[in-house]
Amino acid sequence: MSPPRYKRILLKLSGEVLMGQHQFGIDPEFVAQLAQEVKAAKDTGLEICLVIGGGNIFRGMAGAAKGMDRAQADYMGMLATVMNALAMQNALENLGVHTRVQSAIQMDTVCEPVIRRRAERHLDKGRIVIFAAGVGSPYFTTDSGAALRAAEMNCDALFKGTSVDGVYDSDPKINAAAKRYETVDYDTVLASNLKVMDASAVALCRDNDIPIIVFSIREQGNLARVLAGTGRQTIVQKGA
Repeated sequence: MSPPRYKRILLKLSGEVLMGQHQFGIDPEFVAQLAQEVKAAKDTGLEICLVIGGGNIFRGMAGAAKGMDRAQADYMGMLATVMNALAMQNALENLGVHTRVQSAIQMDTVCEPVIRRRAERHLDKGRIVIFAAGVGSPYFTTDSGAALRAAEMNCDALFKGTSVDGVYDSDPKINAAAKRYETVDYDTVLASNLKVMDASAVALCRDNDIPIIVFSIREQGNLARVLAGTGRQTIVQKGA
């Protein structure tokens, strides 16, 4: 069976992948490599929206677990996603790819506010739109932000690039016998609490019939292989 043809996708990257081989922060060389992969995908004719987490800099839930006010910690995490978005914008524009960063927290001196119609125009003009600051409110993850933007922008699929090559029934780093899924339906993910995305993000994708493709972004060239239907991945979609 030939792979599905996508016109517009949302690519969600975890903030941790921007660390490269470091323990914290942003690795410019690895971000440049990621930008090359995103450019290659765009050069196939895809319209691309990007959402990047902030866990390489600050994670709100981790801060809250250490005694910080949860809302305050989440706002700090949102600011971390803006930093990552600007880093990716710089790397893409170094390759000649026109991009716009839109933030759910207004900060006009560094990026645009999230305006759906403006984002549509950017995509129509061949630009990549990077959505930052999640949904702009605490208690929501960047996964929820990615699902929201994917639905809002009428994306054909949400691609989640992580450090693992798909969805497992348990953590494969801990359990060598963990079962990997080729495909799985939304309800199984929710009922079994599989660690794909948070429940609200999965439910939003389910309700809008947006497939979630989970793959490893750390493998060089893997985004292109997954888009071609040959890369190792797990597809979360409606059951038969």
